[in-house]
Amino acid sequence: MTVWTDFLTAQGATMEGEVVANFGAPADELLAARDGAVLADLAHYGLIAFSGEEAQTFLHSLISNDLRDLRESAAVFAAFLSPKGRMLANFLVMKRDGDLLVLLPATLREAMQKRLSMYILRARVKARDASGEWVRLGLSGPGSDSAVTALLGQEVPPGILSMARAESAFAIRLGDARFDLFVAPDAAPAAWVALAATHRPVGAPAWDWLLVNAGIPAVLPATQDHFVPQMANMEVLGGVSFNKGCYPGQEIVARSQYLGKVKRRLYLAHVAAEAAPGAELFSPDLPDQAAGHIANAAPAPGGGFDVLAVAHSSSVESGEVRLGGRDGPRLAFRPLPYPV
Repeated sequence: MTVWTDFLTAQGATMEGEVVANFGAPADELLAARDGAVLADLAHYGLIAFSGEEAQTFLHSLISNDLRDLRESAAVFAAFLSPKGRMLANFLVMKRDGDLLVLLPATLREAMQKRLSMYILRARVKARDASGEWVRLGLSGPGSDSAVTALLGQEVPPGILSMARAESAFAIRLGDARFDLFVAPDAAPAAWVALAATHRPVGAPAWDWLLVNAGIPAVLPATQDHFVPQMANMEVLGGVSFNKGCYPGQEIVARSQYLGKVKRRLYLAHVAAEAAPGAELFSPDLPDQAAGHIANAAPAPGGGFDVLAVAHSSSVESGEVRLGGRDGPRLAFRPLPYPV
């Protein structure tokens, strides 16, 4: 997407490849994400499109959520698992013009497209990289509802993951004032200029900070095959259906839900040090093993990192969970914005 990258650069973006690192003031951008209205390019998320008359039943048979009633009015959260029930990716699934679109971290897009395509066999389905077909944008903060309404010419209905569409754009509601926007490339520059009139442009780290603090996990290369969905609160977030048929890893997910307590859960925390996905956590109550792993991390306003950590509940309750080693910096846990 060279034309779009050139456009963002002309708007003042500092690029790392095709991803916006910042717009010249990363610390201020984090404060703006926390306190104000922001606009982000989401090139660090990619799109896989599945088309064909059997696309919906095909994808339904492979993932953790139920797609049988999927319409263009709402997206769903879901995961693709290994046979051992561990997440290889999690994503949003949405429908547009007959395509099923899967939004996931760009670092996983190619590998997951290949892996899911292996299941097509004789099914009347085709998979393609649709990342160049829609510019992905994020909008958050006061005034986001009215800005999206102006862009689409209609409101996005209330309710998490509800959708609204126009001829050259569509939007998904992620929260009361947070949206994913998808805009046709030829319409994207004008849309950006209109949105930037009321929302400060920020880099990808600021958007990642918003998602971390919303308690929304994203499987990344460093955490693939680490977590059963319940460890990452996927069932709490509506990403698992327990009423659909079989899919890879389904038996493990069902057993975790009905036969035993999930010992590890996703927690929100702050740490006064740099943190990265996949980093190990340690606690005195588990002297012979790691207490968990960092799932997602983002620089925090004011310093340090905010993280989503998958950790043993007993370790969190002890109040003594440390990053990277038994003498590493301590995690300070905070409540998630939803009940678990």
